[in-house]
Amino acid sequence: MAARVVRNSIATTHHTLLTRFLNSLSTIGNNRYLTTTTSTQQQTLAYEEIQSTTTTQQQEEEPQKHSTALVLHGLLGTGRNWRSFSRNLVSYLSNSSPQSKWRFVLVDLRNHGRSAEIEELNKSLPHDLVNSANDLANLIKFDQLDWPDVVIGHSLGGKVAMQFALSCARGDYGHSAAIPKQLWVLDSIPGEVKPENTDGEVEKVLKTLKSLPSTIPSRKWLVNHMIELGFSKSLSEWIGSNLKKSGDHETWSFNLDGAFQMFKSYGELSYWPLLENPPKGMEIELVQAEKSDRWDPDTIQRLETLANRRGSESEGKVSLHVLPNAGHWVHVDNPKGLLDIMAPKIASL
Repeated sequence: MAARVVRNSIATTHHTLLTRFLNSLSTIGNNRYLTTTTSTQQQTLAYEEIQSTTTTQQQEEEPQKHSTALVLHGLLGTGRNWRSFSRNLVSYLSNSSPQSKWRFVLVDLRNHGRSAEIEELNKSLPHDLVNSANDLANLIKFDQLDWPDVVIGHSLGGKVAMQFALSCARGDYGHSAAIPKQLWVLDSIPGEVKPENTDGEVEKVLKTLKSLPSTIPSRKWLVNHMIELGFSKSLSEWIGSNLKKSGDHETWSFNLDGAFQMFKSYGELSYWPLLENPPKGMEIELVQAEKSDRWDPDTIQRLETLANRRGSESEGKVSLHVLPNAGHWVHVDNPKGLLDIMAPKIASL
């Protein structure tokens, strides 16, 4: 099996596919990746697709099972942050079950990446987790995607994923909406985030970014400035990767004010009710990074109790996994370990 990468562009009018341009072709191991650009006419979230594709006539003739996964990044990130990991996951799924054809949709959440350029989303207030999840439902409907079998969310994206699953289960998106079979919440606290349980680094970063001019002289200037303020080199360089060229200067690839509002919503909302009463047919898989500073003992104990609870056939299941040798950036710190946890479970669907 092979895989291809597809990007959509910001669109207007009906839902018809208008253009598809071949941008590049690369080879990774035995897997081939086609990069294309698509344009649809409804303004929805920007996203990139990674698809498994058949490579032999025998495979093409065999009946295939089509499955879809949504991948949601964290605060100030983009879908492309998860491109490498998603490619490896698609390759594993393709090799483990050649009859399964997977479509991974790597979304740029509102106020982030190319979605930050969409005026309709910028005007759709408030910028909270509920509207962020609504964006996903609108994307599925308007771009005629299948309702996802799997939703994967990291950090901020983990809570957006939980809100999406909750809204699906409540029928907020209509009768046609199907609940995900698996929900992966990666190093994301399910309850309210109490200031005393964090080191405040995210708040410090956001406050610092808000104090900077809207146009930055250069990426090098920004990185050096952040380091001088006491931030680590790796964090400063990651912040610098979110800049884009704008004439003679650099500007942010995200809407900072909107992202700040989303982070505020992240801290305020709690999804313990979802975990305590998981919808029938849904597996909720939480991954705690071993070295992450976001977890307090009470939260871990509460999750372990839920994971060990003997559920009934009328409800879903909650599981807790610990990813060793990883901090908050799970897909960067230990991608192989994360793949070992996730891939067999997803392949079992």
